[in-house]
Amino acid sequence: MSNYHTPVMLQECIEGLVIKPNGTYVDVTFGGGGHSREIMKHLGEDGRLLAFDQDADAQQNVIDDKRFTFIDQNFRYLKNFSRLHGAIPVDGILADLGVSSYQFDQAERGFSIRFDAELDMRMNQQSDLSAKEVVNTYSEADLHRIFGMYGEIQNAKSLANTIVTARLNGPIVTVADLKNAISNRIPKGKENKYLAQVFQALRIEVNQELEALKDFLVQSAEVLAVGGRLVVMSYHSLEDRLVKNFIAKGKFSGEVEKDLYGNNNKPLDAVSRGAIVASAEEIVGNNRARSAKLRIAVKK
Repeated sequence: MSNYHTPVMLQECIEGLVIKPNGTYVDVTFGGGGHSREIMKHLGEDGRLLAFDQDADAQQNVIDDKRFTFIDQNFRYLKNFSRLHGAIPVDGILADLGVSSYQFDQAERGFSIRFDAELDMRMNQQSDLSAKEVVNTYSEADLHRIFGMYGEIQNAKSLANTIVTARLNGPIVTVADLKNAISNRIPKGKENKYLAQVFQALRIEVNQELEALKDFLVQSAEVLAVGGRLVVMSYHSLEDRLVKNFIAKGKFSGEVEKDLYGNNNKPLDAVSRGAIVASAEEIVGNNRARSAKLRIAVKK
């Protein structure tokens, strides 16, 4: 587990869940199991914890405890599998979004700009779509769309054109191939930031991360018991915007809908004003905490 990553804002997450010893909880991003192990410490013998993770590597961290159930699925299937395991309604749901330090550090997974490896980026290694497929088969218009939307890259159009032109000379297979192909588009002095944005865009597309997050948020409101807590930690603005909007409005865009009596028609209420961020001390010890935003909501 220590090789995975140090859980960010661990204490804040646990406090946000307000764990009842006999309650039922779901950790939808199990990873190294750091958050799950802490939740288990607060459960009594009648408590339950379900944990989701689609990455086969996460299974090496499974907790040997009769109160614990591991589900090797994407969290976008939260409702179906919670029902299958007789766990609805649940008292709290925790999501720690994004890629783990472990995944970044596995060179062969192709998530990191630090290593040369085949362009992969699949969180579920059984999936057919890899970053290599996206780079080599997507149309220029689709590449423009994902780099603009998911990477928020200013020269997304010319970047897409550069990739489509480069692949005419041969497939772009590795991280080094991609870096070489787009080298003329990378702003001087901002190489790491730009490449991180490119990789983020590809990763989000490969794993359909934003669509999965939307599915998960809608289902979380459906499976939570009244008074149950939703605790979500995100690491970039695209994720955080979806979480913030869903908690505030019960939807991902537009204004909150009203019922016949003029009351806000939304399932959750925010527990804290604005996002919670990591302390300066935690950021010094864990660089991953620097961009983390934690939002907590309660089911009405």
